[in-house]
Amino acid sequence: MNITVFCAANEIEERYTRPALEFARLLGAGGHTLVWGGSDSGLMGDLARGVRGAGGKLVGITVEFLAHKAFEGADEMVVTPNLGARKGQLLGRGDAIVVLVGGMGTLDEVTEILELKKHGHHAKPIVFLDTEGFYDGLRAQLRRMDVDGFLPIPSAQLAAFTSDPAEVLDLLTPAG
Repeated sequence: MNITVFCAANEIEERYTRPALEFARLLGAGGHTLVWGGSDSGLMGDLARGVRGAGGKLVGITVEFLAHKAFEGADEMVVTPNLGARKGQLLGRGDAIVVLVGGMGTLDEVTEILELKKHGHHAKPIVFLDTEGFYDGLRAQLRRMDVDGFLPIPSAQLAAFTSDPAEVLDLLTPAG
């Protein structure tokens, strides 16, 4: 499976990286391909090294203004002209989406992916690895949007949340 992962490209605390690296190990050991933002920096770089170290493949999708931070040694590295094209490639290349901790870029990417799913433009599973309750606020907001009638489909059909790295892969499979 090609698994698109959105996450931070900056250095973050070990309490966030530990579960992400366990997920990377499981992804690679499962023979999956990581499709990610292509960066060698921070959590993105750690994730790529973890997947590669466990035997997985790497497809990076970077953008021209960040190409100087691209991960060397990826199986494939795509350079897009802008962030919109990058998001399109990230969605198009993945069979499923996983969201790890991240900042504004991650939030931008995942809200667009959720919006596209809401409108039926894709039916790919989206799973948040909700480390340390990082996405509790987003999860509550999605539930409120659902309850208050702002979503045409139940929020539980848009995305799943788990704090368990092993459960992420289970939730990505049709039987999961």
